[in-house]
Amino acid sequence: MRLLRPVYIIVTFICLTVLTQIGGLVYLLSLTTHGFINRRFDKRIQRVTLKTGSFLVLYSIATFLLIPPIARQFNRVPLPLIKDNNLQPLHFVTCLLNRHYVRPELKHAVGDVARQMGNKFPGTVVNYLDGNFPFGSYFPLFPHLSHHDGKKLDIAFCYLDSGTGKQTNEAPSIIGYGVCEEPGRGEINTAVSCEREGHWQYSILMKIVPQGSKEDFIFDALRTKTLINLFAVKPAIGKLFIEPHLKERLGLTSPKIRFQGCQAVRHDDHLHVQVK
Repeated sequence: MRLLRPVYIIVTFICLTVLTQIGGLVYLLSLTTHGFINRRFDKRIQRVTLKTGSFLVLYSIATFLLIPPIARQFNRVPLPLIKDNNLQPLHFVTCLLNRHYVRPELKHAVGDVARQMGNKFPGTVVNYLDGNFPFGSYFPLFPHLSHHDGKKLDIAFCYLDSGTGKQTNEAPSIIGYGVCEEPGRGEINTAVSCEREGHWQYSILMKIVPQGSKEDFIFDALRTKTLINLFAVKPAIGKLFIEPHLKERLGLTSPKIRFQGCQAVRHDDHLHVQVK
């Protein structure tokens, strides 16, 4: 078992770093508490519980108190943890994993759009998905190809409750991705063409993410079109990625609205926004 301990530490460090950027370093710091815990407690369950607790306490302190002010020195700011001026994370786990950092100009733009959406459609909240990690211009945000420089942010589409027909601020996917507004008959089907070219990953999230809740939601074309156009007219916004069939269906004409390419994954489950 002692021989396996270094392997366990290395694997844990790598996994936590890939998932949260800072988790690996916090884990190494938490190891300094293990000696004290081992000396004071005999039962294994107590030791495991306290060691896990020490990591969680240190991680929470780092994530919510230490990292935000440090990240600002690197031109990254966190998006709100809870609803603030009609902007919120679709799932709080995004913030727990430190995936909610962006450049200040992007935070300003998305905040403006959220306020405008709230004014145009009272009660509407803009739900953000993955942004970027707090540090570094080249540290990858798995599994994204480009969310590494603070300039990118994914936004959830708007939906209606299929039971009532009224607008809702919830979304069908448990992770925000993978439940798609697929092309209809006669519309461009980029997913098929990309997969024929050998891009196996293009629709992979649809095969992983549960689709059961899709029937409870209806894609809200009006609010989603308004959301996209509000981003498109922002001078700070350089590009918007969405599937071609949705661009055509919604009548979107801005040259900023583009196809992301077959090397990525499909974008008929969310909107990709990036500043110049």
